[in-house]
Amino acid sequence: MKDLEKYRGCLIGGAVGDALGFPVEFVKDSHIFQKYGERGITEYSLVNGVASISDDTQMTLFTANGLLLGTTRAMTRGIMGSYPSYVALCYKDWLRTQTADEFGFEPPEYAWLNNVPEMNHSREPGRTCIRCLMHDNLGSIASPSNNSKGCGGVMRVAPIGLYFEGKCYTSDEIDMIGAETAALTHGHELGYIPAAMLVHIIHLLAHKPEVTVLEAVVDAKKAVSRLFPHAEHLGEMLDLTDNAIRLAGENEVDELVAISGLGEGWVAEETLAIAIYCSIKFENDFEKAIIASVNHSGDSDSTGALTGNILGARLGMKAIPEKFLRNLELRDTILEIADDLFHDCKITEHGDYRDEVWEQKYIYHTYPNH
Repeated sequence: MKDLEKYRGCLIGGAVGDALGFPVEFVKDSHIFQKYGERGITEYSLVNGVASISDDTQMTLFTANGLLLGTTRAMTRGIMGSYPSYVALCYKDWLRTQTADEFGFEPPEYAWLNNVPEMNHSREPGRTCIRCLMHDNLGSIASPSNNSKGCGGVMRVAPIGLYFEGKCYTSDEIDMIGAETAALTHGHELGYIPAAMLVHIIHLLAHKPEVTVLEAVVDAKKAVSRLFPHAEHLGEMLDLTDNAIRLAGENEVDELVAISGLGEGWVAEETLAIAIYCSIKFENDFEKAIIASVNHSGDSDSTGALTGNILGARLGMKAIPEKFLRNLELRDTILEIADDLFHDCKITEHGDYRDEVWEQKYIYHTYPNH
């Protein structure tokens, strides 16, 4: 069952966690609490009145752009490649946005998002992503481009979990699209298996309202065990996930202590484990979950983004406090992409229906027209 509230909640929620955690990424927890008080950072740290998003949200939006680019090509031309191949084309355009501060704006080849002025800024992009995207041939699970398990693969795949409801794809196929999308730049097993897990979790939470976060996580564990039975490092991922589940149920354990026991979030399995912990522990309180997910020593914007993706998909946008919606950078663009994922391409190769805005976005890449 498709629910626009959950599509919006997942993408906006991810951006909220990203923007809240971005100012304290790389900052030790002791310094966070010293600067922001005993609860840590709980409000946006605004720059010129704006809560800035990082490369996490940027790349998430380009993932969505790639999915819609692929579908639009299939619908209007009757042929398409794999979804990760279209996402890869959009990531190449994202790479252009990261040099705009120095070299100026470059028009897109595939992603209309490049035409949004606020998108054309470097926001602490991951070095692995930058290095890979500078080469013509990106990686895959079968042919990895490196041995990286950094969180740059998992932090951008949430739209895949939202998008394929009602399409002719099995759950396993959807999960593998998530894994292959991460493997474009992150070739270690634990660079792409957590992406498959996140996609599975979000797909269940966004489309099955009766499913709890814990149930979605348990089902995701079964899915990746089925998909990657011979993965050398699968056991590490599952053990860490079990530890996150266990800690979420131990109320006497301090949140900071629990999170530090899961890692700092620089690598994908730790990022996902921290997000799982926060999402299970505070399943019905988006604000508490987001605050817990960013107030630690480590990759605060990425752990915040994944927590926001998960609980946004679970609770919908209505559960996100208004204070986190105000001043959020690119809020309107994020909502527009969420709506496009929900409504999808309606244009067909031989049909009479036309949508000029959709064509500008996903065929001609000229939107918005300034």
